[in-house]
Amino acid sequence: MSDTPLPAPNTRAREVWLLAATFLVAVAGLIYELIAATLSSYLLGDSIRQFSLVIGIFLSAMGVGAWLSRFVAQPLSGFIWAQILLGVVGGFMAPALFLHYAALGSVAAPLYTMLIAIGVLSGMEIPLIARAMEAVGAFENRFENVLSVDYVGALVASVAFPLLVIPHLGLMSASLAFGVLNLLVAGLSIYLFREHVTKAMVVVWAVALIGAIYGLVQSERLVAITETQLFEDDVILTEATPYQQITVTRYRERTRLFLNHSIQFDSLDEHRYHEPLVHPVMALAPRRANVLILGGGDGMAVREVLRYADVETITLVDLDPRVTEIFRDHPDLSLLNDKSLSDPRVDIQNGDAWQFVEKNSRVFDVIIVDLPDPKTVALSKLYSRQFYGLLMERLSAQGLMVTQAGSPFFARQAFWSIANTLESARNPQAPGKDLGVIAYHSYVPSFGEWGFVISGPHLPADRGLQLPRGLSYLTPDIWQSAQVFGADMDRVDAEANTMQSHPLVAYYLDGWDYWFR
Repeated sequence: MSDTPLPAPNTRAREVWLLAATFLVAVAGLIYELIAATLSSYLLGDSIRQFSLVIGIFLSAMGVGAWLSRFVAQPLSGFIWAQILLGVVGGFMAPALFLHYAALGSVAAPLYTMLIAIGVLSGMEIPLIARAMEAVGAFENRFENVLSVDYVGALVASVAFPLLVIPHLGLMSASLAFGVLNLLVAGLSIYLFREHVTKAMVVVWAVALIGAIYGLVQSERLVAITETQLFEDDVILTEATPYQQITVTRYRERTRLFLNHSIQFDSLDEHRYHEPLVHPVMALAPRRANVLILGGGDGMAVREVLRYADVETITLVDLDPRVTEIFRDHPDLSLLNDKSLSDPRVDIQNGDAWQFVEKNSRVFDVIIVDLPDPKTVALSKLYSRQFYGLLMERLSAQGLMVTQAGSPFFARQAFWSIANTLESARNPQAPGKDLGVIAYHSYVPSFGEWGFVISGPHLPADRGLQLPRGLSYLTPDIWQSAQVFGADMDRVDAEANTMQSHPLVAYYLDGWDYWFR
């Protein structure tokens, strides 16, 4: 009975609408999947693992939904109900997950529950639309035509998500906006197929649409409420970029930067990180006219490098242009780095660190690597033997490089894996000979014990430091003690990190999980 063709009038309009609806719901469905994957990587960490889990669970749930669609007697009303439910579950997914995480500190169970629900409902859509096409008499629009439109919608969503959706909406508003889209699809379908609609369906749809629109209008307030719960201090800036969520908080004179909700610096103690990162390698380098900094878009490392009068150029490579823009142009935040990013000697290049090093043949006297921790394979490649080999080719004859290397206490094997990786990297000035390394550490209250590794084709025999005046923490005596590791942080066996094996990711995750999960 459900698949009996409808009366001929309006058949063409209904046919066109069902194809258009296929495109729209395909866009919305993939956007929900990408929002879930992004949220899970933000809040649960290890983006590759989370994206893989989200994709696998979502596709499996779609398969279940496609199978369940056979039990829906009325394909048109079933499609409308699926859109209403998707508008509610998908639309309120991001707000619900952020609020749950802020209140309880966990998110995995509700995230995967909502993801399965969205996947099941999305999986029901195409079979129901194909049956609805037959019901309206559109026999020429066979199943493969509906699938083609669905795939085009998925392509549009995948391109629009990083380029338009996240930069202009953010995760919270995007979730609600596409929930409204699903409900609008349901609304027009209710109008076109009104002979299949019940009063209860219209009431539920109207309430859901009003709720979703109200949530979208209030999305900025929802973001503020969530961040009040997530962060101890007042949020003075929050922004989603195609690369990450940027949040800056302040309490009295204390400013903190969070990327994807992970702390990057605290203005009260950042000097205990940036001074050890920069000054040992700068003081040990025989020449420091040209300096390359990878990462460090907040400008703190640049500020320390500029203490040396003989520095002629600093090339700063940071992936996210919004980070460098904020810390260059914001009237308060630029004061934290002494307006270093506006110095004429500083050349800011926004892009991928590997691609910059690979394509740029320029030689530098000092290279400072201030990149995020190697918690994913994508980041681990920037701590690999191959990448360090490229960096060595960009060093001048007596040049030196330094990298932040994580915590030798919380992730001990990861730290020593980085040291071993540098030692075994290609030495372009003495082929077949290992590179020298200087491993050292500093206590940073915001992070705990933190480690660094200096390397280069030729390490100086004299490791005494001539430091600039005005430092808040580092002294020659502190430098000497920093090279001494206690028994619980000293060298342990750890594989070198390569592009083929990536043992560093497991070392890092296992170390931090042992202490904090």
